[in-house]
Amino acid sequence: MEQTDKDAVAGLVDTLVWRKSSHSNPSGNCVELTQVPGVGIAMRNSRDPHGAVLLFAPAEVAAFVRGAKDGHFDDLGLAQPGRG
Repeated sequence: MEQTDKDAVAGLVDTLVWRKSSHSNPSGNCVELTQVPGVGIAMRNSRDPHGAVLLFAPAEVAAFVRGAKDGHFDDLGLAQPGRG
């Protein structure tokens, strides 16, 4: 049986060095990322370190970061009246 990228990451989760933004809030509501050699970029919820891990190609993460820097997602992170 061939090992998938997801299986490879599952066996490494506890050994990977995870990083989160210095802008993360004190209550721990943040995501953590790490580079998985030969696989890509892994992302997880910092409050649930043994939960789901999402895998992305480096180009996907680069596109997201460019969009975030350009302000494309600014409206998603701000509480708006009537929207929680």
